[in-house]
Amino acid sequence: MARELTVAFIGNPNCGKTTLFNAYTGANLKVANWPGVTVERVEGTVKDHDLNIKLVDLPGTYSLTSYTMEEQVSRRFILSDEVDVIIDVVDASSLERNLYLTLQLLELGKPVVVALNMMDIIAKRGMEIDLHRLPEMLGVPVIPVSARKRTGLEVLIHAAAHHAGTEHRDPIIHEHEWHSRRRTGPAEKHERYVMVYDELMEFRIDAVSTALERKYPAIKNTRWHAIKLLEGDGAVTAQYPVDLPDILDRSYETDIINQKYDFIEEVMGEVLVHREEKAALTERVDQVLTHPVWGLPIFLGIMALVFFLTFTVGDFLKGFFELGVEWLTLAAADLLAGWGVGELLTALITDGIIAGVGGILTFLPNIFILFLALAFLEDTGYMARVAYIMDGIMGKMGLSGRAFLPMVLGFGCSVPAIMASRALENRRDRFKTMLVTPFMSCSARLPIYILFSGLFFDRYAMLAAYSMYLIGILVALLVAFVLHTLEKGKGIQTNDLLIELPEYKMPSARTVAVYVWEKVKDYLTKAGTVIFVASILLWFLLNFGPGGYTDLMEESFGAILGKAIVPFLAPAGLGFWPIAVALIAGISAKEVVVSSTAILFGVNNINSAAGMAAVAGGLSAMGFGPLNAYCVMVFCLLYVPCAATIGVIRRESGSWKWTAFSVAFQVATAWVVSFLIYQVGNLFLR
Repeated sequence: MARELTVAFIGNPNCGKTTLFNAYTGANLKVANWPGVTVERVEGTVKDHDLNIKLVDLPGTYSLTSYTMEEQVSRRFILSDEVDVIIDVVDASSLERNLYLTLQLLELGKPVVVALNMMDIIAKRGMEIDLHRLPEMLGVPVIPVSARKRTGLEVLIHAAAHHAGTEHRDPIIHEHEWHSRRRTGPAEKHERYVMVYDELMEFRIDAVSTALERKYPAIKNTRWHAIKLLEGDGAVTAQYPVDLPDILDRSYETDIINQKYDFIEEVMGEVLVHREEKAALTERVDQVLTHPVWGLPIFLGIMALVFFLTFTVGDFLKGFFELGVEWLTLAAADLLAGWGVGELLTALITDGIIAGVGGILTFLPNIFILFLALAFLEDTGYMARVAYIMDGIMGKMGLSGRAFLPMVLGFGCSVPAIMASRALENRRDRFKTMLVTPFMSCSARLPIYILFSGLFFDRYAMLAAYSMYLIGILVALLVAFVLHTLEKGKGIQTNDLLIELPEYKMPSARTVAVYVWEKVKDYLTKAGTVIFVASILLWFLLNFGPGGYTDLMEESFGAILGKAIVPFLAPAGLGFWPIAVALIAGISAKEVVVSSTAILFGVNNINSAAGMAAVAGGLSAMGFGPLNAYCVMVFCLLYVPCAATIGVIRRESGSWKWTAFSVAFQVATAWVVSFLIYQVGNLFLR
């Protein structure tokens, strides 16, 4: 009968852990949430000789300190009796950062196998890792693998199966300067433990371990629990309190962390060859890009360059898409006429579906350039610096720089950005971040900016669009500051940002291509589903009224609905019923604001010169000018996020009440900011 084995995959975010896990399991996955939290639990199964191996992909985590939900889930499962062996996936190109988690796992006393991933990147950088010395210093198997190339997989799973149930490691071969300086107490301690602390810390660990063994004889791995008590770990302190006021007189977490990194530095010096050159290059670049004064202006300049490319290159390419939509519209009209299709159905297909969906597709080149630039910046390692740069500003707003990471993700899509708030350390920070993250300009809003800035701002169109990204950041920070001010005096503390900046690297063409393709595919999928359905529904709303089919759009159900909310929108410069209808439709997906505008003005190709002239003429005839256009852009930036984002806010918060408050708050913020811009703008334009 086949034996059962449970293997847990754990590692830092972006270490290639999930890619490696998927290489084993393929499509044979089971996905659910961990009990009591929204963090996903992913399982798969493989067979190895007489073993049925259950693989569990744990959330990416930097440590087992148990601050964030991911860390709590990972630690809870690792500590449970369910796990037979741990596979610690280590990014070889960021070995120093990854080894901190490795040392924590080794202190658990459970079987650990290190999967050394991304060795090809190390080779490209001209460095080498001593694969003989590293396992000697860690005391566990170290298996080089490539998740991308699917090499080393059989050796890794065989090592995990062989290592399961191993209670005692071979003696650790330290024999290096760091441990020589700390050689205190019994010699066997240096042979049994990978991480040996200085004399005073080891004395404290021994004292706490003795107290734990005396009070809790059934406890497993007293050394790990003793270290956690010295760190002031809340969960361990609550579960295993001991009365040692002279030993546990303060938190020694910082001391323990520093000593771990001292040891890691020693490991790096012994196992990584040609490291100094790369570290020196990263340090020189960071002197400029993370400068306390120039770091933020450089970031804003880089984002300005991104949008310059988005407009110039994207506008050049979208001309080909415009020709395609025009050809499709004419071909569809001729084909339907040849088939004798009625005027109503022909109008639905050409003026509804093609005008709505086709108009959105013409913005695809701009979206492509935006995602290409963001993928490039992320894969170079620059985006981690952005959080570091923003840490001081975010701290004044009551959040750590870590909260800016979800906000940066919001430039791409609000859905994963909201989900990324899980990485924050407490519920208060997560909820504040979920509240302000939708103010970031996601890619779905870009077509709105391109359309209205192109219609009314001519050669200043790029600046008008870029200002939306700045306004989004400023409003998010201002809201966070107001909330922080209201919280003052309640004893709420803000945690400092702890982040290690990875070395700069040339982006991987494959990684960038996969990232861009996934985003483009999502955009196309949305065009073929949400926008397709929304375009049909809107066409019916604008062509049918209480009396049935009507040629007069002002008598349609859509016009009735739009006119009903015009009094609310008018003070904010949005008092036009077609704009009101477009804004309502945009709740389904922000791109629908553009497709709705195309349908409202009967334009088949809104992104063409003729289409934009027709829309501009129709809006101008209603008294709609540049100031109104800017207010539309601001309102679309700040008001209700798309339906998918609302759903994710509900799932992550676990509260319909909070979700409703979030939606109402965002609408109110959009109205107030648009109102101020419109009223102040009118003072200068009179």
